[in-house]
Amino acid sequence: MANSLTRSGRCLLVGLTLAVLPPATVQSASAHEADVRAGSERVISQKREVNKRTANANALVSSDAAVESQPAPQSVRKSTSRSAKGPYYVDFRARTAASWGHAFVWYGKTSERAVEVAGLTPAGDTLAYVLGHLTVVPSETGASYGDLDPEYLTANYRVYLNEPDAKRVFAYIKKLQANSPVWNAETFNCTGFIGDIASFMGLKVPNRWQRPENFVNNLKAMNDGRQIVRLSSEQ
Repeated sequence: MANSLTRSGRCLLVGLTLAVLPPATVQSASAHEADVRAGSERVISQKREVNKRTANANALVSSDAAVESQPAPQSVRKSTSRSAKGPYYVDFRARTAASWGHAFVWYGKTSERAVEVAGLTPAGDTLAYVLGHLTVVPSETGASYGDLDPEYLTANYRVYLNEPDAKRVFAYIKKLQANSPVWNAETFNCTGFIGDIASFMGLKVPNRWQRPENFVNNLKAMNDGRQIVRLSSEQ
């Protein structure tokens, strides 16, 4: 009976307290509680979003790492092996000149910056060039003015060789230089000179009576841009 009275007294006290408090105070407390709950829900939601993004990022990194660690497909490996170009090269080149232009070759080792230059030009000045359109004149077969300057370049076609083939081709170039004492615009000219080198290497060779730029571009086109040359055993 006493406990029942005590509980009744407590309820009466709470009721009187709520009755005395202004309505705004009760509403304010309820609103505050709602804000607290909303804030907690926002924090939980943000944490979930952060965890989700982190998980996605980790999955992406793991996926990339797995792809990089996998061996390349067989077709890719074959393509890569085919593109191994060899340690030596011959570069058929054309450049501008005062009149017709000039064709020549660079050759050497891919790992070295130094290059050898071979080409057929009239020895001397403009007079030798003019006379060379009428008769044969003494020639030069090394580097001429502009051969090493990239700003004068108008066309080039580079092919690569292994060491045994390179030795044979380079020896042929030296022999051709030694056996080309004269120059003539129609017969013993620069396009014919580099055409002989290309022919020795087993490449298809265009007509020599055309501008050096066209000759080099046509040489590349006729050989389908082929980059690797293997000499036959009969050469």
